[in-house]
Amino acid sequence: MSVNESITPEPLLQLGLGFMASKTLLSAVELGIFTTLASDGHDHTSLAAAAGLHPRSSADFLDALVSLGLLTRDEHGVYRNSPAADLFLDRTKPSYVGGILEMANARLFGFWDNLTDALQTGTQQNEVTHSGAPFFATLSQDPVAWRNFLNGMNGVSTPLAGALAADFDWTGRRHVIDLGGALGAVPAAVLRSNPDITGAVFELPPVRPVFDEFVAAHGLTDRLTFHGGDFFSDPLPQADVYVMGQILHDWNLEQRQFLLQKAYNALPEGGTLIVYDAMIDDERRHNTYGLMLSLNMLIDTEGGSEYTVTDATQWLQAAGFAKVSARPLIGGYTAIYATK
Repeated sequence: MSVNESITPEPLLQLGLGFMASKTLLSAVELGIFTTLASDGHDHTSLAAAAGLHPRSSADFLDALVSLGLLTRDEHGVYRNSPAADLFLDRTKPSYVGGILEMANARLFGFWDNLTDALQTGTQQNEVTHSGAPFFATLSQDPVAWRNFLNGMNGVSTPLAGALAADFDWTGRRHVIDLGGALGAVPAAVLRSNPDITGAVFELPPVRPVFDEFVAAHGLTDRLTFHGGDFFSDPLPQADVYVMGQILHDWNLEQRQFLLQKAYNALPEGGTLIVYDAMIDDERRHNTYGLMLSLNMLIDTEGGSEYTVTDATQWLQAAGFAKVSARPLIGGYTAIYATK
């Protein structure tokens, strides 16, 4: 058998048609399939009724979720969540990460249809393309879209928050502020495991109502507070640890350097800045997730992209940080700890 005869088109076809599986999962999250099944198993009829599925599609849709490993179906035809789906896709659990999938379904899935245009023009392809208004200003005017976006950011941050809280040595730290921290997943995780630490989120004022709901639901109202402001134009509140998670990738190089320098200037001696993103490996070969997110930044921001660990290390050193170390987190993300 020749080499060419051993090569099949199947991997290419699976990759090219991967949007079908993706959208099947996104629709299942939107329809609350996994939340419905979290309390008990359902047969086809009751599950289809709960999700509002049409008879023509219901069996194929539910069995596709079985085939994808998201549901199980026993010999009696009863559907149940897989362990991962039950833990991470049930809206009632604190471990729920479906917020980012809800946001992907409502926003990103459609915008990615314009990837070719973005690649050829270098211009973003989101709400700004149609309105011309700044992204956050546009999004915050729509309460449903705004809440969806914030919950999406929280969905990405939730598993990372736990990893970060466990990885960093919080000994002797008193106050942590997440700069652009959305609903506060990271400081919430830190505070839950470190009862002597207080925290805050520094965010745009429209975030506050959704933030307050999140903090109240987690019983942290007395320890996790909100500072409204713009980190480009307003002074940073005092803290001995700043966090910039999934922030630098939103901005161009000049803006990144400005933010890092501003954080350095505001920290006390011995203070630490934690930066985390889906940083691209220095060889630019292995972190597929980071490269895909960089394309998403092309679609969703004016000048953002992911960046390599070496890039970030050099920027932090140029800002004045004397001790800079990088550590892998989970799911293609890297954290860099920079101490003044």
